[in-house]
Amino acid sequence: MKIRRLLTAGIAVGALALTGCSTSNSSSPSADSSTTGSSDTGSSGGDIRIDVITHGAPGDSFWDVVKAGAVQAGKDEHIDLHYQSDPDVGKQATLIDNAVAAGTDGLVVSMANPDGLENSIKAAVRAGVPVVTINSGIDQWKQFGAITHVGQSETLAGKAAGDQLNSLGVKNALCVIQEAGNIGLEQRCAGAKSTFSGTLTNLQVDNTDLAGSEATIESKIQADPSIDGILTLGGDMSGQAVKAVDNTGASIKVGTFDVNADVVQNVIDGKLAFAIDQQPYVQGYLGVTGVYLKVLNGNDIGGGQPVYSGPAIITKDNAEAVLKFAKNGTR
Repeated sequence: MKIRRLLTAGIAVGALALTGCSTSNSSSPSADSSTTGSSDTGSSGGDIRIDVITHGAPGDSFWDVVKAGAVQAGKDEHIDLHYQSDPDVGKQATLIDNAVAAGTDGLVVSMANPDGLENSIKAAVRAGVPVVTINSGIDQWKQFGAITHVGQSETLAGKAAGDQLNSLGVKNALCVIQEAGNIGLEQRCAGAKSTFSGTLTNLQVDNTDLAGSEATIESKIQADPSIDGILTLGGDMSGQAVKAVDNTGASIKVGTFDVNADVVQNVIDGKLAFAIDQQPYVQGYLGVTGVYLKVLNGNDIGGGQPVYSGPAIITKDNAEAVLKFAKNGTR
């Protein structure tokens, strides 16, 4: 592993980190990347190799921001950064195993399906590879042996969404789940149900088929005229919900989780009532930085607790301040 070289040249590595030398990485995945996986690897000759392995689908704007944060951390710390993703949990586990076999010094992993990754993550930890989990897996990171988890409590964020729906006077809402089997998304809906005083019904759609998802939402609205609220769980899906509402002409309040430039603009324009931001750039950046500090200096961030990146609630009151960062691809 590269860290063995680091231990004999710690001063040189520290100097490289301070001078901000160029990093490996990783342009964004190409538009025609397969939805069953994407990979970006590179090498700048950095002494520490860190692999970021997520469940994000290629082209998902949320994961583009996570990646941007990870890439910037790699640049700032002169890390040999490798970013790969696959929404198929079995393939994601294989990516983890391959990174360990290739001699990675540390892993940053999202756990939308913790059960499917447990063996691979525990094997990495047994092999002496430090792991930080991000985004999903806040309830499992500690038992799997990770240093910490960077993300938001999806249950607490869901409760905040339920409160927002109450404040809007919503009585009958849909909770639109765009990834089947994603435990974090299910926790969001469950959290919202626990504080929402009305009726909240889960609706399954497919984040890789946005047009089809829009049609599903529109059909549900037409079938039940009493629906007066929609809670989407991703920024891209919120745009489809807005279109579905526009197509039907119904009077429906729409709120969402996750932020991108379109989401923030829709909040400003009144098409979205609110957005709950878990700050994905922070997840990518702090995930990589947490592993880097462990490898370089033996630091354990978080004090045995998760590091919260959200929730931050975006409304018309603060949306303008967020928009410039969203347009830069960092919110």
